[in-house]
Amino acid sequence: MIEVSEFKKGICIRYKDAPMTIVEVTFSTPTARGGATIAKTKFRNLLSGQLISESVRSGGKYEPVDMERRPSSFLYSDGTDYHFMDGESFEQFALSREALGDLAGYLKDGLEGIRAMLVEGAIVSIELPNTVDLTVIECDPTIKGATAQAQLKKAVVETGIEVQVPSYIEMGEQIRVDTRDGHFVERVKK
Repeated sequence: MIEVSEFKKGICIRYKDAPMTIVEVTFSTPTARGGATIAKTKFRNLLSGQLISESVRSGGKYEPVDMERRPSSFLYSDGTDYHFMDGESFEQFALSREALGDLAGYLKDGLEGIRAMLVEGAIVSIELPNTVDLTVIECDPTIKGATAQAQLKKAVVETGIEVQVPSYIEMGEQIRVDTRDGHFVERVKK
């Protein structure tokens, strides 16, 4: 059993009779004497992909979800679904954009290091590698002499998401992006 005080991003539990993964959690302690700590939690239903925000009181215990993870790779997107290949059985499977949520913005053809998440024998979501390398397709021009301070600018990468990058990054360069929070990690060395 998992206690509320052990909640952290990525944990999968059974909540309200459905398998859920914790997307975000913040703890707050009321100022009133004897007030229980509250975990403001954002869950993703692993079967439907729906996001649910709940305030959960401490002291509760929840059953962990029995989840299997299999190595997979991303093949392509046909506009509505994203197609993957199981790295063990070589079978192909598809997930909708709704099931993937924000993860879809980090998928590019041929991406490996993905793990398919199976709940009760059904593939419900994926886990991305911690970082992915993406090409900048649009950004503001480099500002000469702007290296004295760490200035950031908006860049659009090949998958369509926006990333805040240092001012020295130019169009066409490859950058490494953290898939957990979407921040720029480094310029990819050629």
